[in-house]
Amino acid sequence: MKKLSILLVLLLLIGLLAACGSKETASDSTEKKELTIGATSGPYSDMVNKAIKPILEKKGYQVKVVEFSDYIQPNLALGNGDLDANLFQHKIYMEKFAEENNLDLSEVIIVPTAPMGIYSNKFKSLDEVTDGSQIAIPNDPTNLARALLILQDEGLITLDSSVNPLTVSEKDVKENVKNLQFKPIEAGQLPRSVESVDLAAVPGNYALAAKMNLLDALALENMPDDYRNRVVVNTKDLDKQFVKDIKEAVESEEFEKVIDEQFKGFGKPEWMLNRK
Repeated sequence: MKKLSILLVLLLLIGLLAACGSKETASDSTEKKELTIGATSGPYSDMVNKAIKPILEKKGYQVKVVEFSDYIQPNLALGNGDLDANLFQHKIYMEKFAEENNLDLSEVIIVPTAPMGIYSNKFKSLDEVTDGSQIAIPNDPTNLARALLILQDEGLITLDSSVNPLTVSEKDVKENVKNLQFKPIEAGQLPRSVESVDLAAVPGNYALAAKMNLLDALALENMPDDYRNRVVVNTKDLDKQFVKDIKEAVESEEFEKVIDEQFKGFGKPEWMLNRK
């Protein structure tokens, strides 16, 4: 009788463990259908709301979009699990921020991005630029490099060919055709500087925030993909279905149609251009 009781207890325990195991398996296999995506206020939260969210909702997701006014909180919120993905940053920033804050972040896909442009209220084209003109440029290394590359592409300066194009600075200018006078200022102040200088190199996000029309630029940058914004997730989530569905949404023709209609002037990444 005693042996029978022990046997019954063992069978009961085995049954309970099996039940728990099946529940865990079922829980693990349940696909996540509620997503929280972060983006900075302006064009990129608009991109999520207008071009990504509707496609994901058709796939059965409930999507909440959280807007941020800085470039720090979106990654911290992603790292601590408050967000499932974010959209606001380029590759260089993502990698540096992740390293400095001990985060493990990965890109999902690069999206069309507002390019930096050269703007002027004085000149109608770069051909009109006079000798000694003053140009406002960003004072941070990443955006400064972008500004100098535009000026080189337009034939106004020549840069040392041996330097890394992602880290080039004023000291790498070898030839200054128009003797441009560089005025470094904080990137967020560049839209205002258009009123006070001859030329200004304004990053696309700041131009749009100031209600500037990207297509009014005298020149728009031929932006390397490293500078384009991307959807970012925690690396541990890369293989999850919701991440695959976000990537599929951005790769869709529906997404590109919204970009063409509502985000004019945004530069498309190589993968989007190459599929034509």
